[in-house]
Parts: sequence; C-alpha cells; structure tokens
Amino acid sequence: MDPADPPGTDPADRAPREQELSRRSNAPSVSPWLVVGVILLLGAVIYVASALF
Repeated sequence: MDPADPPGTDPADRAPREQELSRRSNAPSVSPWLVVGVILLLGAVIYVASALF
C-alpha cells in the first residue's frame, strides 16, 4: 500500500491503480433515482397486498 501523496506533488505522478480508485470515488454509490424507484415499488406492493387481504 502506497503512502498518501505528499503536499505539492502532481496527481499525474500517481499509480494507475490509485487514479482508478480516485475516479470511481467521485460517483455516488447508489443513484437517487434507484432509491425513489424502490420506494415507489414498495408502495405499489403494499397497495396490492392490502387490496388482496
């Protein structure tokens, strides 16, 4: 495991693996639309279940 970049170093000097990890960390882990969709789907399932029982 590489130590953290010292202050004043150029990010271009980083290892390719470290650049890949940095690029992926900028994206959210879960999309907000996925959360909204799951909530709506759960509401629809509860609605159908309450109509059946």
